[in-house]
Amino acid sequence: MLRVVGEQGRSVAWSLLRGPVRLEVDGRDVDLGPPRQRLVLAVLLLSPDRSVPVESIVERIWDGRPPRASNPVAPYVARLRRVVGGSGTLSYRSGGYRLDCDPDQVDLHRARRLATGGRAAARTGDDERAVDLLRRALTGWHAEALADLPGHWAAGMRDTLRRERADLLADWAEAGLRLSGPGCARPSAPAEVIRTLRPAVADDPVAERLVASLMAAYAATGQVTAALDCYAALRAAVADRFGSEPSAAVRDLHVRLLRGSGDHPEPPEPPRVAVTGASRVVPAQLPLDVRGFSGRQDELARLDALLTEGLTASPTVAVVHGGPGVGKTTLAVHWGHRAAARFPDGQLFVNLRGFDPGGQGMRPAQAVRGFLVALGVAADAVPPDPDAQVALYRSLLAGKRILIVLDNVRDADQARPLLPGAGTTVALLTSRNHLTGLIAAEGAHPVTLDVLPGAHARQLLGFRLGADRTAAEPDAVQQIVTACAGLPLALAIISARAQQNTFPLATIAAELTDADRRLDALDAGEASTRAGAVFSWSYAALSAPAATLFRLFGLHPGTDIGVPAAASLAGEPVPVTRRLLTELTRSSLLTEHRPGRYTTHDLLRAYAAHQARTHDDAATRRASLARLLDHHVHTAHAANRQLDPMRDPMPLLLGAPAAGVTLDPPTDRDRATAWYAAEAETLGAILRSPAVREFPGHVWQFAWALDTFMFRSGHWHELAATWRGALDAARRLCDPGAQAYAHNLLAFVEVHLGRHDRAEDHFDRALHLYGQTGDRGGAAHTHRNLGFLRWRQGDKRRALHHTQQSLAGFRAVGTASRTAHALNAVGWCHAQLGNHAEALAHCREALTLHQEVRDVHGEASTWDSLGYAYHRLADHARAHHCYTRSVELYAEAGDRFNQADALSHLGDSHRAAGDHGAASAAWRRAHDILTRLGHPDAETVRRKLVDAVQVGD
Repeated sequence: MLRVVGEQGRSVAWSLLRGPVRLEVDGRDVDLGPPRQRLVLAVLLLSPDRSVPVESIVERIWDGRPPRASNPVAPYVARLRRVVGGSGTLSYRSGGYRLDCDPDQVDLHRARRLATGGRAAARTGDDERAVDLLRRALTGWHAEALADLPGHWAAGMRDTLRRERADLLADWAEAGLRLSGPGCARPSAPAEVIRTLRPAVADDPVAERLVASLMAAYAATGQVTAALDCYAALRAAVADRFGSEPSAAVRDLHVRLLRGSGDHPEPPEPPRVAVTGASRVVPAQLPLDVRGFSGRQDELARLDALLTEGLTASPTVAVVHGGPGVGKTTLAVHWGHRAAARFPDGQLFVNLRGFDPGGQGMRPAQAVRGFLVALGVAADAVPPDPDAQVALYRSLLAGKRILIVLDNVRDADQARPLLPGAGTTVALLTSRNHLTGLIAAEGAHPVTLDVLPGAHARQLLGFRLGADRTAAEPDAVQQIVTACAGLPLALAIISARAQQNTFPLATIAAELTDADRRLDALDAGEASTRAGAVFSWSYAALSAPAATLFRLFGLHPGTDIGVPAAASLAGEPVPVTRRLLTELTRSSLLTEHRPGRYTTHDLLRAYAAHQARTHDDAATRRASLARLLDHHVHTAHAANRQLDPMRDPMPLLLGAPAAGVTLDPPTDRDRATAWYAAEAETLGAILRSPAVREFPGHVWQFAWALDTFMFRSGHWHELAATWRGALDAARRLCDPGAQAYAHNLLAFVEVHLGRHDRAEDHFDRALHLYGQTGDRGGAAHTHRNLGFLRWRQGDKRRALHHTQQSLAGFRAVGTASRTAHALNAVGWCHAQLGNHAEALAHCREALTLHQEVRDVHGEASTWDSLGYAYHRLADHARAHHCYTRSVELYAEAGDRFNQADALSHLGDSHRAAGDHGAASAAWRRAHDILTRLGHPDAETVRRKLVDAVQVGD
């Protein structure tokens, strides 16, 4: 324990990292009292020279269940003053307690200071200094900090400090490894890293950065097998604990190890500098800063004070909570822009819709996927498993200075998967709730936001309306501020209306006061409930068509809308709709948050929905929602035809769109893909909406129209949920053919997810229903998919049986494209069984049919089957040609999974021909694709690469 000599010559040392919380003065331990008293002390020591609000201390000490005393912390602080003595000064300031002491007397803050210096040295290339400072930061830091403190907050802090220590170890190891190359200062560094990290990894087998550093150290010493064993152990531990794969960064390191050859492979780079599937992207997702931000100086100062802690080693979480319309989002966005320079690696923003009027909210997995794409991960590289997505997300954040703004958080469970695991990040949350779970367990800092004080409200009006105009009518300004109840949202709406005319402010104030008497306020369950009068006054000033569109926006399940969809919702032409949207935007009732896409505050959405229920009858509301669904279903159908032109027509008749629906179908593959990406969040919200459940035909057709895009993009979990919803819709439609189709497609997705028992049950149900309806084509399609399941299960003879039944069925109904697919499936199964003549005959016939109907995807599949048959016949030249053609066509079709499958087969053929270099190259390409897709077949290809390394290929 490092002792710091104070002004009176006393040696003082506070310790948070060496097990129990300790104070040592002149070499002697000081009794710090009972557990809760030590907890109070630890809370203050973690924020030295900064006031900690009493409510924060209470939440942390009593786990969100405080006693009834007005200030239960006071007795503990009084006793601590006597205990601390001259080692620090305890005072009460601004509603909180503050411990003033030299931060270098506290081992945690001294370690963080050294760590910051070490990381700065590493960024400038001074690894020698980095290693020295980081080693000093780690000195005396035990794995179990705060060991004697009870409660959820202490447990959460222990976990945070454990991750922080692991990050420090990884930083130290990476800097040391960079010093170990030929001619470098520390050739023995890898051995030192191995000695240090082995016990750390044994204590925490899923600490990915530590495992990656240990793998790199083993590789640097020529111990490739030990490095690969490390990865295998990590993979098993991650699968056991989280049911997912290691992060993309570690998988990338593993691939680079596999690519090495000989006894002394080149040491890999530290894992954090190269992440599979992600390019160097600096996201800047913050919405536009508000013009004329007013007040909130205390709250901004509290957020500024978090930066020192947030930019050291562990992440900082802050929660801005308050009622609807008080400006939580505005404050978070304004502070984000103001502090942007402190986050050079970018700013992430998402509206989680936790208080959406429809009660849906955004799922954390959906937000994580959006963040991954913003961080540069290709859509087809996002793992399908939610835990793997979170692992990849946190790996990408590691070591970066990023601000994460989570807007409209419903509860702690919605936010936790989006919080960084460790590193120099700040997460800023806004919520109507206090999120006490995050405050207690994760040490989140609460920032309470209330309505604007009168002076600040008048200042906001003065900025927006002009100082001269407000100064000329101070009484009217005060009436407006009073009517708006200090709500920034209401003040902004009034200002927007007042800017559109030159009426005296007294006239506006009188009308607003009259509206307040005439109309009930919008009761949002908060203290400030007069916003409804403000909204109604602005709403009443709209033209009738704009008012109708505003009301109907409250029925829209998504949070934003494009112009064609808005036109369909209103039943108006696009030019008319654009004018209406402009009118709503000028009135601040809508915001054009992206070019051509409009959104609004959830409080205004609730008000719009209330007005729709009040002024529009049920038939009108249903017709509007039906037009919106027609727009999306028809557009999705057209987009699907661009992605898969050979797909069979939709089994349920789509029907003509209702009158008033605007259609803007994509005209090529790129536009179709862009449309799906832009509408993904809206389509998900539509499918989850309880109101849309009353349109089962649309729900079923949505599943059909989304299937190709979601399947080829690797969204298998979401696709399975979509087909489950479609199956429920088909049952409500009492349509056995639609039920059978949904069972069949859901089963096929379940096969790809490895859920074979579920798949078999759905296949059985599909065949039973198709038998009832006499649909031989549907049954044939199901048999072909069943053949795929049997092949995945290793039952080749039953696979052949089902594919032969599929071929007979398709021949009977005369479907050329489907017959070609069935011929290929039969040929593939024959090749698997060694019946090569039958395999070639069936596949050649299939290839001819596919080429006649120009089915690129089917042709690619058949070339792959032909390649396999020639491979088994040892005709390697023809096999290479067939596999290469298959890879090219799958790439053209955008089918990444099957492209990887063909590459794996090409590698097998090259190895059989003795070309080991070409084999490894093909397998590496296949492994990269499958890893990015998060597909379990990546492990099969990985084993091929491992075997190649072990035998010296």
